[in-house]
Amino acid sequence: MSEAESTTPPAPATASATPAPAAASATPAPAAGPHADAEAQMMKELKKIYDPEIPMNIVDLGLIYGFEWGAADDVVLHMTLTAPGCPVAGVLADEIKATIEKVPNVAKATVDFVWEPPWTPEKMSDFAKRQFGYL
Repeated sequence: MSEAESTTPPAPATASATPAPAAASATPAPAAGPHADAEAQMMKELKKIYDPEIPMNIVDLGLIYGFEWGAADDVVLHMTLTAPGCPVAGVLADEIKATIEKVPNVAKATVDFVWEPPWTPEKMSDFAKRQFGYL
């Protein structure tokens, strides 16, 4: 299993990490700390990546759960998929990792797929919910 395809649960959040939300939307707000600009830029870039089976970007789908920062500006992106058996998980993880590593002040990125809390349509942004007829 590659580093980008980790399935281990997320480590405890650091002070600058954005925690996984408990509310309906899974789209985290950028951290207020030293990584706020990098997180905002990552979210902007991640909105350009679309789920290959659903015509919507991964941010508005509510797949992004949060970021965890380590030493030397390394970042772990905690995210989920709409289903654990997604056949393109490895390819998607590689694309996400490459996208994050292009953001200034990010030295190394790791994509950590987590399954708790599970994805549900309620995690989508209002934009996505409108597109799919939920609103």
